[in-house]
Amino acid sequence: MIELEVEAAEAGLRLDVVLVRRVPGMSRAKAREMVESGAIRVNGRSPRKGLRLAPGDHVVLARAPAPSDFHARPDAKLPLHVVHEDPWLVVVDKPAGVPSHPLRENEIGTIASALVARYPEMSGVGYRLREPGILHRLDTDTSGLIVAARDELTFEALRTALKDGRIDKRYVALVEGRVDAPQVIDLPIGPHPRDPRRVVTIDVKGARPARTEILKAEAIGVYTRVEVSASHATRHQVRAHLAAIGHPLVGDALYGGSALPGLARHFLHASRIAFEHPHDARAMRFTSPLPRDLQAAIETAR
Repeated sequence: MIELEVEAAEAGLRLDVVLVRRVPGMSRAKAREMVESGAIRVNGRSPRKGLRLAPGDHVVLARAPAPSDFHARPDAKLPLHVVHEDPWLVVVDKPAGVPSHPLRENEIGTIASALVARYPEMSGVGYRLREPGILHRLDTDTSGLIVAARDELTFEALRTALKDGRIDKRYVALVEGRVDAPQVIDLPIGPHPRDPRRVVTIDVKGARPARTEILKAEAIGVYTRVEVSASHATRHQVRAHLAAIGHPLVGDALYGGSALPGLARHFLHASRIAFEHPHDARAMRFTSPLPRDLQAAIETAR
């Protein structure tokens, strides 16, 4: 059994936030599971979802969380391209080939590792310990912009904005065939029943609604360069949605895309992100140019 007393500095914070901060190995997902299973009580009662705590509240955990999550190991040697930095958040430009977060304890060479080395206050902030401050992930072979929060209140505000569709995320992709724009792809995204590497665009158990907008399209040879918007962007959403309408990403063998000479990854780049700053309501807008390998792929495709 674990017992905690809420401190004055934690007033108004959500229960799951305090648990992640105070209990080793705790994550938001684990906190939610433990609340739902009745393994956590606050002042002798079962807490409601999203409960905000007051100083002196007594929190009791019937057991310690199972040790499946872990802190990202700092990696000061990994270069980090910081596009924007202020006291509350940072925006970084991730190169292709670098994972957003580690999959194994003590793994380095990830954006999470570089972030926590440069901004140690991010440790414990965010969805999971291994994703310090990271608001949204990118696949290892997807390049582009990532936003990360430096404190929990900023993360909560950004997470709410993302959930409400108030963060505009745009991607540039090169796909097979000719694509019309504008158009909307409105298909659920769920886990593949047999292949954990993939997702499916059908209503399976665990599927979530997902919406991708194709904003612009430019024919390039037998391909089309598209700009798409996916404000929520669940795992593999853009890749799976474009494949579902018969236009997989060039280089995306996982979803049926064909290879292009000289391109060693799928053609997807997180090129733009815009949102209102959670602390002073400034309009924040950041762009990232196409990396050299994708520029070269465009020339090859012509």
